Amino acid sequence: MSSQHSPNVMAPAGFDITRRFVRVTGARSGGFVEFDFAVGEPELAVEMILTREAFAEFCERNAVEILPPVADVDSTDASTGDSKESSDWDWRLADATRTRFR
Repeated sequence: MSSQHSPNVMAPAGFDITRRFVRVTGARSGGFVEFDFAVGEPELAVEMILTREAFAEFCERNAVEILPPVADVDSTDASTGDSKESSDWDWRLADATRTRFR
């Protein structure tokens, strides 16, 4: 079986799988870096955590583009200027480490 992509599979226009993105979202004790990693589109990312050294190596090997941090206090929709309300979707996996479940 070949490890190459099937010629019948097409990526959406403008979706460049060679572009890799990292957005640092936090730091933890012990020298760990919390970050989002995305391929093709920065809006679709996975949350990851690595040591500082492993994070630096990860970024170098993936030739990532570093994105600016997202301000947690930004509650205004830039396209309309309207205030955004928090929703069930405004949650990150990292938030679970700060939540006490019953």
